[in-house]
Amino acid sequence: MGACAAAAACAVAAGCSANGAFSSAVSGASATSASTPARSGSPQGTAKGTANDGAPTIAAPGAACVAQVYRQLTLAQRVGQLFLVAVPADLAGSDTVQAVDAYHFGSVLLPKNDDGTAALSSATAAIQALAPTATGGVRFLVAANQEGGEIQQLSGPGFDVMPSELVQGTWATSALQAQAQTWGSQLRAAGVNLNLAPVMDVVPTATAASNAAIGALDREFGSDPQANGAHGVAYIKGMAEAGVASVAKHFPGLGRVSGNTDFTSDVVDNVTTANDPYLDSFRAVVNAGVPYVMVAEATYTKIDPSHLAVFSPVIMRLLRTGLGFKGVILSDDLGEAAAVASIPAAQRAIDFLNAGGDLITSQDIGPAEQMAAAVVAQASSSPSFRAIVDDDAQRVLAAKQAQGLLPC
Repeated sequence: MGACAAAAACAVAAGCSANGAFSSAVSGASATSASTPARSGSPQGTAKGTANDGAPTIAAPGAACVAQVYRQLTLAQRVGQLFLVAVPADLAGSDTVQAVDAYHFGSVLLPKNDDGTAALSSATAAIQALAPTATGGVRFLVAANQEGGEIQQLSGPGFDVMPSELVQGTWATSALQAQAQTWGSQLRAAGVNLNLAPVMDVVPTATAASNAAIGALDREFGSDPQANGAHGVAYIKGMAEAGVASVAKHFPGLGRVSGNTDFTSDVVDNVTTANDPYLDSFRAVVNAGVPYVMVAEATYTKIDPSHLAVFSPVIMRLLRTGLGFKGVILSDDLGEAAAVASIPAAQRAIDFLNAGGDLITSQDIGPAEQMAAAVVAQASSSPSFRAIVDDDAQRVLAAKQAQGLLPC
């Protein structure tokens, strides 16, 4: 998230090839909707044409399972797959169980916790046990913000203390990849399969101290787009080798703003352009196959002055078409962030999906429940929006299938 609620609140494990490269778990996925410019193409495994129920025809290897599961899910369950929701401190307690049962949320985000890997493993197993009844058997993405330094949510026995990304950026990429594999193995031991890291934002050295979201917390690998890209690829490869998917964030970059979108509204970047060299760090991880990218909640006046990035079809199109990203697009926090507080919760979700996003992140269950109800209602009354929801659900399912989270 912007600063992951100041370090307190805030993968499709990509397959490693023989040459050590990793591939996106949603390779071939891209957004679709004739009514939304940011969406072009079809989700992974889909070909033009439709099945009897109106769903796209599945053609790619492994996609038969996605098609089977997709057809068996109710609309509410498909909508639930579009949410990554933070759970309370008791993790698998009654509030989590009730919310997952009622709204079918398909992915969860762990809060700050220092119990260690063994205790977390028991809690995450209890969450996964909810899948047969709540999510049609689709297992959960269990996420954490485990960047290092100020932003290391999970600690305690079994977890190393991670240095900041700024320190990681001084290491050789081979050393970072090896260390990331170790950190990823610790996450897997705790039942975590998605890491909301690494931060790919590039922060100019001269303004780092005044960059509240990233530079002031040493969350960036450094100030050079190419070096940041190389370190991001190494980090993601190491995590993938441990069976943990990564989320590159916060596109198109928070390195040249002053405010933190978690706590400040109207955060504006007046510098970044659609062909900006600072996008090269994101381009590197996209080219390497990162399966998830998180979009920021700032406004980029030289790209789309009319929308926050998270609600911008122009920004989504830049990521999809300009950088060629074919994976799952996450929002930054749409539940509690000050950047979106003036917008009704229901509208946040609908605007994000209409813009071209796939997976809605919420740091609080309450707003997530409002958003899910609104998405179901809108999909029930609008065929074009229903097509967007179904398309996004298939993309998320394809990502999960690559990690073995589907019941087939």
